[in-house]
Amino acid sequence: MQFIDLAEIEVVAGKGGDGMVAFRREKYVPAGGPAGGNGGWGGSVILVASDRLQTLLDFRYARIFKAENGKKGGPNNCTGAKGSDRLIEVPCGTLVTDVDTGEIIGDLTSNGQTLCVAQGGKGGLGNKHFLSNRNRAPEHALPGLEGEARRLLLELKLIAEVGIIGLPNAGKSTLIASVSSARPKIANYPFTTLVPNLGVVRKPTGDGTVFADIPGLIAGASQGVGLGHEFLRHIERTRVLLHLIDVTAEDPIADYQTIQQELEAYGQGLIARPQIIALNKIDAMDEETLELIRAELQNISHQPVYTVSAVSRQGLDTLIQKIWSILDAQELSV
Repeated sequence: MQFIDLAEIEVVAGKGGDGMVAFRREKYVPAGGPAGGNGGWGGSVILVASDRLQTLLDFRYARIFKAENGKKGGPNNCTGAKGSDRLIEVPCGTLVTDVDTGEIIGDLTSNGQTLCVAQGGKGGLGNKHFLSNRNRAPEHALPGLEGEARRLLLELKLIAEVGIIGLPNAGKSTLIASVSSARPKIANYPFTTLVPNLGVVRKPTGDGTVFADIPGLIAGASQGVGLGHEFLRHIERTRVLLHLIDVTAEDPIADYQTIQQELEAYGQGLIARPQIIALNKIDAMDEETLELIRAELQNISHQPVYTVSAVSRQGLDTLIQKIWSILDAQELSV
């Protein structure tokens, strides 16, 4: 399945039905008067958030969505039928922006949430509406109004409570595979992960927490370099960042600083997000060197540094418990 997280579409609401010119012509009803009904409202275009969708792939080929026009007014003061609304399902986490004005129209974050993005046109008035003492037999009606038309940018931002970040080959995919049932592609070369991976990790209480493995960031990602720029948006909604560092890398300290600089440059409050730092692949490092790197990283970051091996699961229980404690503390403070 392709992962599409940006899509531009056009939505066109239905035109209102025209009003009708009609008169009552019944036996034994002299001077029946005007009886033309109003036109019906045009249908609206409505986005509906669905947790069954994970990508915007459906909008890659279908880009224009139209609602039904309202029906014309009828005789005997009958109002025309309203046009059917056009319902469009989008993934939870979709941000909707008007392309022409840049205005953010809405943010669909929960399953079943709806957003009207194009209002149907009002139906025209029938000649019954224009009856007056001066005009007892009006012979005109109004046409229905056009529905709204808009160009929209749909931007998917994954909804995950924990975002796993780090340079390519830090072991993010291996970690998410170890703690959840997700099965991302894993290989011994950079940029194995080309799309974000989601995994659900169960708490002891049975509740599930969504972890997102964000594709590798590199220096300059916030300015559009590499893959990371395409996916930085997906950690904007996370409550906790898990910064994974390859302890066997040439310079783990520099790797840590690179990611911090990119978070700060990107903005959106990411640098201030609660962050847990973990050195990965400790099973491939001697204990003395590991402690030196850990001590230096703690001195720079001013916070505890955890040591884990995603392959052998060493230290993962302690790391996960720390994540639970931060999430629980956030829930209590709300």
